Amino acid sequence: MQNIDKNNWLPTSAKEIKERGWDELDVIIFTGDAYIDHPSFGAAVVGRIIEQFGWRVAIVPQPNWRDDLRDFKKLGRPKHFFGVTAGAMDSMVNHYTAGRRIRHDDAYTPEGRAGQRPDYPTVIYTKILKELYPDIPVVLGGIEASLRRLTHYDYWQDKLKPGILAQTGADLLVYGMGEKPLTELLSLLDRGVPFSSLKTIPQTAFLQPKEEKLPRNKKWEDITLFSHEVCLKDKMKFSMNFRHIEEESNKWTAARLAQDVGDSRIVVNPPYPPMKEGELDASFDLPFTRLPHPRYNKKGKIPAYEMIKFSVNMHRGCFGGCSFCTISAHQGKFIASRSEESILKEVREIVQMPDFKGYLSDLGGPSANMYKLEGKNLDICKKCKRPSCIFPEICPNLNTNHTPMLNIFKKVDSMKEIKKSFIGSGIRYDLLLNPNASEKEKESHRRYIHELIEKHVSGRLKVAPEHSSDEVLSLMRKPSFSYFKKFTKKFEKINKEKHLNQQLIPYFISSHPGSNEEDMAHLAVETHNMNFRLEQVQDFTPTPMTLATVIYYSGIHPYTGKPVYTARSKEQKLQQRMYFFWYKPEYKRKIEERLKKLKRYDLLSNLFINQKPKSTQFKKNRKNKH
Repeated sequence: MQNIDKNNWLPTSAKEIKERGWDELDVIIFTGDAYIDHPSFGAAVVGRIIEQFGWRVAIVPQPNWRDDLRDFKKLGRPKHFFGVTAGAMDSMVNHYTAGRRIRHDDAYTPEGRAGQRPDYPTVIYTKILKELYPDIPVVLGGIEASLRRLTHYDYWQDKLKPGILAQTGADLLVYGMGEKPLTELLSLLDRGVPFSSLKTIPQTAFLQPKEEKLPRNKKWEDITLFSHEVCLKDKMKFSMNFRHIEEESNKWTAARLAQDVGDSRIVVNPPYPPMKEGELDASFDLPFTRLPHPRYNKKGKIPAYEMIKFSVNMHRGCFGGCSFCTISAHQGKFIASRSEESILKEVREIVQMPDFKGYLSDLGGPSANMYKLEGKNLDICKKCKRPSCIFPEICPNLNTNHTPMLNIFKKVDSMKEIKKSFIGSGIRYDLLLNPNASEKEKESHRRYIHELIEKHVSGRLKVAPEHSSDEVLSLMRKPSFSYFKKFTKKFEKINKEKHLNQQLIPYFISSHPGSNEEDMAHLAVETHNMNFRLEQVQDFTPTPMTLATVIYYSGIHPYTGKPVYTARSKEQKLQQRMYFFWYKPEYKRKIEERLKKLKRYDLLSNLFINQKPKSTQFKKNRKNKH
C-alpha cells in the first residue's frame, strides 16, 4: 500500500491547504493532466521547484471549465501568480488523430477517460482566470504554449494563428524546459521586483504595446520577424520567419525575437545555455513521491503513468533535428545529461516501489543513445546554428562515444533487485554506423549494439527509419535508408548468433512533405523485400513550430525557398497510407488499380508476384505475435 498522507504531495484542494495551516497561497498551478508527482510531468516539477524555494504552492488538475467555474475559484487568489499548462502533451495531438477524428481516450487521465480537458486548455484556462482575477498575473508553460509562442500554423483549424500570448492576454510565457527561467522569476519577485518589470528573463516571452521600445539588454542581438498580419498574406514570409525561429532556438547564444501582432508586439527572449549536470540532477532529485495524488486511488490507473513509472530519463534534448519533431524546439538540440550518481539513485528509488517486479521499462531519453554526447570542442558548438548535428552528415566535432551509457547499463544490471533493464526509447542507429568515427568511438558503437540487442530488448526493438526514399528522408533530416538496411542485418546476425527471437519494429510516416504516392509504393516494395509487415505507422500530423509543418502549410522549404509537394487532401493522404498495408486483401485491389493508373507495372510486379519471405525470421515473429 502506498503512503496516503496527502502532505507528501502538493495540495490540490482547500481542505488539504487548511490541513497545512496555510491561509494564503503564493502560486496556483492549473494543469490539463491529472496530478502525478513524478519528474516526467511538468506541473509536478514546477510545483516542487516553487515549494523548494519556500513558497506555498498548490496544483489544480483538470479543472472543470464547463460548469460554474468553482474549480477556478476554490483556492482563491494567489499572492504572486497563476501558472497554466495544458499538460505533458499537446492537447490537440492528445485529442485528435492525423485525420482530425476525435480520440476516445486520454492517457493522462484515470482509466484513460476522454473529455477531462478542453481543446487548447492553455487558452481556455487563462481566459477564465483573466476574467475572474484580472489583476493577478498568469504565467504560461508546457509544450502547448512553448510551441505556440509566435505565429504558427494550426492544423486542426487549418489556419495561421497568432502567438498564444496574443490569444490569451497572459503576462509571461516560459518556453522550453522551465527550471532556470522559473527560478530567476521567483528570485526577482522575492526581491520585490514588480511583475510588470520582468522583461529580460532569458527563455521567456511577453506582450508589449508595439510602439514601446524593447527592454534594454546590451548582450542580446535583436531580430524583427515579419508581423502576424504579413504572414497571413504572404506564405513565403511566414516561411522565412521560421528559419530565424529555428536557428535561434538551436544556438548556444541566440538573438531576441520580436513580432508585431495587431497593436501589440510579442517579444521572445533568447534561451538559457544548456543545463549543467548539477542543475539537471537538482531537478530530478526534488522530493517527488513518484506516485499519482491519492485523490485518484479509487478512480483507476492513469495510463501515461503506468507506462513510465519504472523508467528512468537519463538526459534531455535531441540533436537529430528531424523536420517533423518538436523535441529540439522545446528541449533544445544540446544534450543535458544527468550524473551517473543521480541516475543510479533514481533506480534505487524505483526498486523500492512495492509493485516493482525487477524490470526497468526504459533507461533512455528523447533518443536513447545520446546520453553524454556533446561537441569535442564546445567553442565550435557555441558558434553553430545547424538545426541538426547528424544531418546531412554527422558533425566531425560530435563525440559519439557510447561508453558512459554502457557503464550505467553495467551498474544498473549489477543490482540484485534488477532482473532486466530495457531500452524502451527509440535509438538513432546512424550514430552507431558512423563510418567517420574514431576507432575508439567505433569500438563503443560495436559494444553498444551487442549490449543493446543481447540484454536490453524486451522482444521488440523500436527504430524509426520513417521512409525508404532518400529524397523524402533528406526533407525529414533523416539518414539514408541504406543505414536501416545495415542495422537490420546486424540485428538479425546477433539474434541468430545468440539464438534470440526478437523483432525489429520500424516506424514509418506517410504523407510527409516531399512524399508522393510512388514513393510510398517504393516503401511498400522495400519493406516487403525485407520481410516486414508494418504495424507502427502514422500519417503525418502537422504540429506547430516544425519545419515539416511550415512546408505543409506554405508549400515552400524555408531554407531553399523552393516549392515542395505535400499530400493535403483526405484522398491523397489515404492513397499514401494504404501502401503500408499492401499485405491486407482489402488494400491489394486498390493498390493494383492505382499502380496501373500510374503505369508503374514494375512496382506492381515487385509487390505482388514475389511474395515468399526470404527468411524464416518473419514467420517466427508472426507466429509469436499470435
